[in-house]
Amino acid sequence: MLKCCINPSILSADFVNLEAELARISNADAVHVDVMDNHFVPNLTLGLPVVERIAQVSPVPLDAHLMIADVDRWAPLYADAGLASVTFHVEASQAPIKLARELRARGAKAGMALRPATPVEPYLDMLTELDMLLIMTVEPGFGGQSFLDVTLPKIRRARAAIQGSGANVAIQVDGGITEETITRAADAGANIFVAGSAVYGAPSPAEAIESLRAKGQLAFG
Repeated sequence: MLKCCINPSILSADFVNLEAELARISNADAVHVDVMDNHFVPNLTLGLPVVERIAQVSPVPLDAHLMIADVDRWAPLYADAGLASVTFHVEASQAPIKLARELRARGAKAGMALRPATPVEPYLDMLTELDMLLIMTVEPGFGGQSFLDVTLPKIRRARAAIQGSGANVAIQVDGGITEETITRAADAGANIFVAGSAVYGAPSPAEAIESLRAKGQLAFG
């Protein structure tokens, strides 16, 4: 049976008090760090020095989501910073297989992200090169968006391909995850859920994590 993992996004946290905000989600499976460069997406967030420092103080592992151009150059440096997982967008990579192998060689799990309209089929042959496939359930760039149900068939096809290949690849979804949408995404085959406002917008982020985890796990049967 799949294990439901909750990775809160600090995009919804108070950036002035990040260490305290990390402590509020110490029961999470990982911290999702959105790195945006105002080129690949129209938003600007954190860069490598800040992420490296977050990794030093976080009570749980870091999962970086790189929404940046020139990702083949920059992603390995995030692996060198000691992050548990580094995810790059295939739309920004010139050599995704080479990049995934380099991330693993530097000690990080290799994740590959797809925008909502990017089909998964061209990349199924490289599943064994990955530890995680991130299927965006909103357009990347901003938090607080509504879940796109149109992505559910893609999640199902990805899960079927993973099961058919025998590869040990997690499916992460990011965008619009709430106590309602997590059930649909889990039923489709996702098992790692990025939640921003659903966690940090709750009175108790730790309780919100537990509630989301329970809802997602219930969908696995």
